[in-house]
Amino acid sequence: MPEGDTVWQAAKRLHTALAGTVLTRSDLRVPRFATADLTGRTVLDVTPRGKHLLTRIEGGLTLHSHLRMEGAWKVFENGRRWSGGPAHQIRAILGNADRTAVGYRLPVLALLRTSEEERVVGHLGPDLLGPDWDPDRALANLLADPARPLGEALLDQRNLAGIGNVFKCELCHLLRVTPWLPVGDLPPGHAAQLPELAQKLLEANRDRPVRNTTGLPRQNFFVYGRAPRPCLRCGTSVRVADQSDGTGERVTYWCPTCQSGPAPVTARRPQRRTAF
Repeated sequence: MPEGDTVWQAAKRLHTALAGTVLTRSDLRVPRFATADLTGRTVLDVTPRGKHLLTRIEGGLTLHSHLRMEGAWKVFENGRRWSGGPAHQIRAILGNADRTAVGYRLPVLALLRTSEEERVVGHLGPDLLGPDWDPDRALANLLADPARPLGEALLDQRNLAGIGNVFKCELCHLLRVTPWLPVGDLPPGHAAQLPELAQKLLEANRDRPVRNTTGLPRQNFFVYGRAPRPCLRCGTSVRVADQSDGTGERVTYWCPTCQSGPAPVTARRPQRRTAF
């Protein structure tokens, strides 16, 4: 699932392509909004909110989309072939005189009044990359349920908006605790450091074409996706297991040496890549 940094990048691409221009093409391929016609209206802005995208359009309308696991917005110069996937996967088309934005495999797409945006994003906590970022409130949200595992709490967008599975694993490694540690058991210094560190990671990656949390060339992550390769800090084999995010199971990576705290009883057997 795209995380806050990649959603921010998608919003920037869409804003650059569409904001301030009049729509000459509009096609929403979901049954509820299939008859909606936005042509002739000016796109005002495209704003990210956590993992949500809000495309605001003249006349008090907002096109709300969420990418979840497979969704993507692609921008093409008019006259160029679209290459984001087969035509049956297209859910939205917004075009102007120069460019066309095409939404592929969008699991969430809705047209609503701009005045009603809170109905779809009002539940979110402070946005790590937004103007409403409030580290004290984010920390208070996380600590409100002290028994909850840290990894699960970080993925709950009601606490703070923008963290996904990659940043969850990397944050826990940087804090030297496992994702299964109850939030209330975080050492005070670690807890105070968490919001600032989370924002620093997302801000550092919002303009990067390739996400990197280590600062090292060709070594983009400390633990995420590395099992059973060695931890970059201590050399111990990175382990992998499933952890709930409140809605399902997420593959979670950690170092059993660097990170203190509880671990799952059973871990996944990492699959080695085979070269052909």
